[in-house]
Amino acid sequence: MDCKLTITCGCRESKSYLKDVFVSPPFRVVPVGQLKKDGGAYLMITSSSPGILSGDHYHLDILIEEHARLQLLSQSYQRLFNMDDHATQKLIVHMQPSTSFSYVPHPIVPHENSTFISSNSIYLDCNCDFMMGEIITCGRKNLGEAFKYNHFQNKIEVFFNENLILKDNILLQPQITPLNSVGGCLEEFTHQGTLIYLNTKNISVADSIEEVFEMLNIETDIEFGISALQKDGFVIRVLGFGGEQIFNCFQNIQEKMWSLNTESKL
Repeated sequence: MDCKLTITCGCRESKSYLKDVFVSPPFRVVPVGQLKKDGGAYLMITSSSPGILSGDHYHLDILIEEHARLQLLSQSYQRLFNMDDHATQKLIVHMQPSTSFSYVPHPIVPHENSTFISSNSIYLDCNCDFMMGEIITCGRKNLGEAFKYNHFQNKIEVFFNENLILKDNILLQPQITPLNSVGGCLEEFTHQGTLIYLNTKNISVADSIEEVFEMLNIETDIEFGISALQKDGFVIRVLGFGGEQIFNCFQNIQEKMWSLNTESKL
């Protein structure tokens, strides 16, 4: 099934809002930031489907107009069901000058024999800040499905002034390359998380990297690394044993960076 979602986020009198939206089943968009006082728009993508099925093709287009700030939220864990074929998702985000976009969704749970290919293209203009996270679980380990999925791939490309400034490509094929064995890319861990932050404001994030390091360093049962990017930003990789722990860490980092950029606009 081809499933489409289009969102335009505008800004009026320093307050961001859902200017236009188009959805096809199973999508729905719900504003959830009524109690927030920072002027940002908070939108949750919900779905009437229990998860992504074989043959599903998701297309998401998001436009953030000048001075608007959008934080996108997910409804729950995203399940990738058993598939005879495969499923895909394509996300395109266009950010006009002086905008913010943050999307840190719940973890992904790939079921046995699932094949999922996702691509994300982000286009930044001047004075923008962008954050995106992803957490991949081993699957339904309590049902004996740990690392029983076929193929998971997620590609992120970020462009600024039509130039590619970041490309990240995660490819996991546990049936071909064991992931949690000695020497595997996850070692003994079962969950993997990636969090990317970038800004085009010419503002150094060196202090933020140190603070984020301290936030993660107090966590137990995880391993992590933070890499500064050539542009002003960083990439965080986290390995752990639980999706909820990594998700909570990413939420805390998102809140820190979101608040920091809110203050810079005041």
